[in-house]
Amino acid sequence: MSSVHVEALKKTYGAVHALDGLDMEVAPGTIFGFLGPNGAGKTTTLRILTGLARATSGVAQVAGLDVLKDPGKLSHHIGHLPEEPAFYGWMTPRDFLDYLGRLYGLSSSERLSRTRELLALVGMEDASKRRIAGFSRGMRQRLGVAAALIHHPEVLSLDEPASALDPSGRKEVLDLIGNLRGQCTVLMSTHILADVERVCDVVGIIAKGRMLVQSGREALLERYAIPAFEVEADDQAALSGWAEDLRRLPWVISIAPRNGAFRITVRDVQSAKQALLRLAVNSGVVLNRYEEVRPSLEDVFLQLVGSEGLA
Repeated sequence: MSSVHVEALKKTYGAVHALDGLDMEVAPGTIFGFLGPNGAGKTTTLRILTGLARATSGVAQVAGLDVLKDPGKLSHHIGHLPEEPAFYGWMTPRDFLDYLGRLYGLSSSERLSRTRELLALVGMEDASKRRIAGFSRGMRQRLGVAAALIHHPEVLSLDEPASALDPSGRKEVLDLIGNLRGQCTVLMSTHILADVERVCDVVGIIAKGRMLVQSGREALLERYAIPAFEVEADDQAALSGWAEDLRRLPWVISIAPRNGAFRITVRDVQSAKQALLRLAVNSGVVLNRYEEVRPSLEDVFLQLVGSEGLA
């Protein structure tokens, strides 16, 4: 049985269609990356699946429960971390987790053992007696994950868990999410493609309230792979002139600048391999780097979202 099943889900606000017939299926134990541009409907979907909002129509089931008919039963089966979690700043992490355990009806011994376990999981044992008010954003996010897990939920919902963090904080939170693989089903909403590519098993790309594609990460990259090469040179003027010459060749689809280099997307890999280096030498371009590149989620995302006219 799926941990999450969504079918023809709709949510309207007057004339605005936040969700427009969304379909979605998530297997147990999966880290599911819910990817889309701002305003695509990601947060609306998570709010419905966690019982924080009501759908206009459709089917939504989480952990075998009908979200639309009986959202009140969800609380013991799902944990949720909003984009900006709120805490009582005067509390310590130990106090806060114990408080949440009481709300969920955990016994004194359960609260004690679960609090210790979660503080170790999120790497906050040394900060367990500090006031939350003095925590960094990354520490708050990690504590928020611990809070969402206090009652052993079957499904964990994370709304943009690393979007506002610095590189160090992002790494800490993403490593934590990756360590949850197999312990519960994780729904992670984000617009940061690199985060999804790093930790998610399955990717769902949403735009304008519709699921454009849902697939395993590697299968998705393979399915939408377009052969491409990246070249880099110190002489940017010479490289740019050579790139303009390449645009006229029938086997070149596009050439785009990327971090001081050029990405050359091609129709025919063999033609590119046979000709690119020779053409560079003939044009007097000295390449520092020449590489056949693997497609990224960014490439797939731009293909799908761009093809729908949604970028």
